[in-house]
Amino acid sequence: MKKILLPLILLLTVATACGNTSCNTEANGYVEIDNDTVMDLDADIGEMLLVGFRGTTLDSTNHIWRDLTHFRVGSVILFDYDAATGRRGRNIASAQQVKELCLQLHSISPTLLIGIDQEGGRVSRLSPRYGFTAVASAQASATAGDDSVRQCARLTAQMLHEAGISLNFAPVADVDVNPACPVIGGMGRSFSADPARVTACCSIWIDEQQRKGVASCLKHFPGHGSATGDTHKGLVDVSNTWQCAELIPYKELINDAPMVMTAHVVNRQMDPKGLPASLSPAITAYLRDTLGFAGIIVTDDLAMGAIVEHYSFEHAIEMAVTAGADLLCLSNNGGTYDTEQVPRAVRTIKNMVANGTVSAERIHESAKRIRALKAALK
Repeated sequence: MKKILLPLILLLTVATACGNTSCNTEANGYVEIDNDTVMDLDADIGEMLLVGFRGTTLDSTNHIWRDLTHFRVGSVILFDYDAATGRRGRNIASAQQVKELCLQLHSISPTLLIGIDQEGGRVSRLSPRYGFTAVASAQASATAGDDSVRQCARLTAQMLHEAGISLNFAPVADVDVNPACPVIGGMGRSFSADPARVTACCSIWIDEQQRKGVASCLKHFPGHGSATGDTHKGLVDVSNTWQCAELIPYKELINDAPMVMTAHVVNRQMDPKGLPASLSPAITAYLRDTLGFAGIIVTDDLAMGAIVEHYSFEHAIEMAVTAGADLLCLSNNGGTYDTEQVPRAVRTIKNMVANGTVSAERIHESAKRIRALKAALK
């Protein structure tokens, strides 16, 4: 109740100062929906941002400090490798250091979601080079059997829990349609070419991570396993290779995973306009309306080549929000590093609300989904 009363008091104070109740409260970060509801637009926008940054420790000179305190960013993502410099150790140096970094982040923002890509195998940000235990790839563990899959999932969940990381962008729900896919099958990231086997393995991961208070994210909707290219480098079209069977893991697990990541692949079987899935209203609508997914939809990294080569930063933000994404992945881990990407993203979304491109209620709905996950984890 106190959280609701404070914005109401501030709103009444602003209205009185203006001399009438028609004063524009959006300039102060609050939006009046009706006589009983006032939403903090700035806080809601902050919840929609998943932000990457440089540094193995924090102080007030780091832009992420400002982003968390002033712009109220609700989620961050940690990396070991910095793409722009080609160096390792971006956020990760040792197990103790990661734990201390997460404690620092939570001291600034207690409800912060701290995310990471910890799939096992070649996609392991917490790797043995930093003193963490090695975890087998999805393909290797699934081949060895359910006990191996569960052991890997349990070990991963325990590592993340001990570090203070609350969100893992795993398990990979991609079906191994094309074993030569350079970023899925070719890297051993898919559990199997059998959708039922992928579903079973993903279910084990979701269960084990949930036991340790780590949220799971299924990826990459609507399926990246048939791709012949790499969306990190540019746009990839799966229209002629994608199979409906790639949807099976999502259909079966739609009520189990709190988050689904949309890919940057073009799939004209689902969107005749040929938009990347992450920016496609049609594909988001299929996930929401046809499959009935009520959780959080997060974009794949908007710094990847498939996006930056075809859309400006602001345009990508606008399209992702318009498409229905709840959480925007702004890794800041592409070809350039921009300390001002959060202010730019916030300004873009606020302008969208101001010009009627998107409603404040729509932004609030996304923020509600994210806050619900945080409450469940807490």
